[in-house]
Amino acid sequence: MAITKSFMRYKNVPSAVISDGILPIPLWSVTQMLLAQTYHLPPIGSTAHKAIVATHDDTITLTGVLVGAERYAWKFALETMAEASKRGTALAAYSKGTLGGLILITSMTIRTDMQVQSLTFTASSAKRDALDVSLVMAHLPRPSLLGKLLDVASVGIGALADFGGS
Repeated sequence: MAITKSFMRYKNVPSAVISDGILPIPLWSVTQMLLAQTYHLPPIGSTAHKAIVATHDDTITLTGVLVGAERYAWKFALETMAEASKRGTALAAYSKGTLGGLILITSMTIRTDMQVQSLTFTASSAKRDALDVSLVMAHLPRPSLLGKLLDVASVGIGALADFGGS
């Protein structure tokens, strides 16, 4: 009987990292990432003075593959983080509620205050030693300057990633 191996290979740098502030979970083989932003229109007749409220809703969908012998450990860790994103994370406890939710780091964006909306795992005979994963996360930021600073930082990280790849 032949030993089968996955045809997927690990890269040197993960495509995405999800963390609760203490435990990082690398997603090595992200095959697709979708960032959807829905902007809110102001009510008709509203004044120019606005309270600090969210102007848009962001959702991020990651589709990828958990590969190798560690795939079930990564699956369990993602399930645990999905639950923690709803109940409270280590980051929220450490920052005394200033920051909450999960942290998502990719070359496209860096986001704090992420909550998992859905998590799907698929196993197939076509991919040995691999689990397909689909993860939908919602960005639920608290009003602050930190979110904008992280957006600016993600532009720099994306530029560094592009520079390092050429």
